[in-house]
Amino acid sequence: MPSLRFAPTAAAHTRPANSTDEATTRHAQERTLTQQHRSQPAVDRFTLCELMAADSIVLVIVCGALSQFSPAWGLPWASLPIFAVLVTLFGFCEGIYKRAGDPSPAGIVSALARSTLFAIGLVFIARWDGMRILAASRIFASSLAGLALLRRLRQIEWKRRRRETESRKILIVGGGPVGRSIARALRNDPLRRATVCGFVDDDQPLSPAVLGRIADLDWLARAEFIDEVILALPGQPAQTRKAAEVAFRNHLDIRAVPDLPPGPWHDSGIDRIGEVPVITLHREPSPSAALFLKRLLDVAGAALGLVLASPLMAIVALLIRLDSPGAVVYSAERTGAKGRRFRCYKFRSMVTDAAHLKEQLRARNQRQGPIFKINGDPRITRVGRIIRRYSLDELPQLWNVLRGEMSLVGPRPHPVDEVDHYELQQFRRLDVKPGITGLWQITARNCPSFELNMHLDLTYIENWSLRLDLCILANTVRVLFAPEGA
Repeated sequence: MPSLRFAPTAAAHTRPANSTDEATTRHAQERTLTQQHRSQPAVDRFTLCELMAADSIVLVIVCGALSQFSPAWGLPWASLPIFAVLVTLFGFCEGIYKRAGDPSPAGIVSALARSTLFAIGLVFIARWDGMRILAASRIFASSLAGLALLRRLRQIEWKRRRRETESRKILIVGGGPVGRSIARALRNDPLRRATVCGFVDDDQPLSPAVLGRIADLDWLARAEFIDEVILALPGQPAQTRKAAEVAFRNHLDIRAVPDLPPGPWHDSGIDRIGEVPVITLHREPSPSAALFLKRLLDVAGAALGLVLASPLMAIVALLIRLDSPGAVVYSAERTGAKGRRFRCYKFRSMVTDAAHLKEQLRARNQRQGPIFKINGDPRITRVGRIIRRYSLDELPQLWNVLRGEMSLVGPRPHPVDEVDHYELQQFRRLDVKPGITGLWQITARNCPSFELNMHLDLTYIENWSLRLDLCILANTVRVLFAPEGA
């Protein structure tokens, strides 16, 4: 880690009050809106390409539909890609692709209107002899309506995801005035979707807000599923460096309060949280394109699996109903990515009071570690033994995959009581979504070692790729036709 320098006093965040700085103060007030816009994180490169491609597709569809309806109403086919590219380029200059957070901020429609108007104006000038002003007006209106509708749909989807997903968890190293100021700003800014879990400080007394010392950062980062650490320790470079190294080792995003001389410094390009300037020291790389393809594979595979397996699932449901009393589908709370709990669905393969009998049978557990499993489990029904042997009891989890709570490939979701017995290094297993199948299921599903199970799961996480997912899915098909038990 590079050496870090931090502000020795809070004076770095105050403005000079003498009369000679009145012009600077007025300049700062005039640029408040610009500074707020700069404080928002820019979208990543993949998201930028995705947004521009979506707009281009919408423009081609809308203008192509107009041309199909009446050739006099639309653009010539040769001009369609040129028009789409011009709109996206003008939109990029207007900044509509650089705004993070809300995908439909104030002023977006006017920016889209200007971009579309400039583009159709250039195309109209280039094809002066082959386009009428009425056709250009129709293309402008329909293109703007299509782009605005796309933004509206994206906003609805964005709000739905905000309701369904938790915010980023942030831990602030330093519980002094600077750290408290950052915490207040984050808690009062709904657009940042940040949850301040607390502070870590070697000098402050422990409290519900001060969770521990810097030496506890390893444990807190895993136990609280922290996403980002903000270093706010004025005048303590040694402790700051120590905390930064621990955060880097735990694959956390790191931001820090820099050492700046007094002044507003609006053109410095430094982010701000409230009135406190911060710089990004480290951001964990996120393979956005690969994760998008993985999610696409999950949705397509789960939807296809539900359609193809629906007759088989109906037969299994009927056999369960005839075999023993109770619900056909069993749901239980499981621990997912970042410790989030969800209801995991399975075909019921045990008697209805299996959870109560589990405590009575715990002394017979044949698995090493917190996982509970015994051979010849008396709680399993006759039909349950058959569907477990061929893993048919897990077919309803395809619905969990569609909901985004699970993936086709990943570590198996463990019950909440088993996760409570994890050791510190084992919480790394919860960094990704759980899966229906995984590396352990195709290589050592009958091995009783919990350590081997954990090792295979962590190996999958550290070496994940789409190719590995496809290999695991292909081998899962082979395993399903070999009655090896589940």
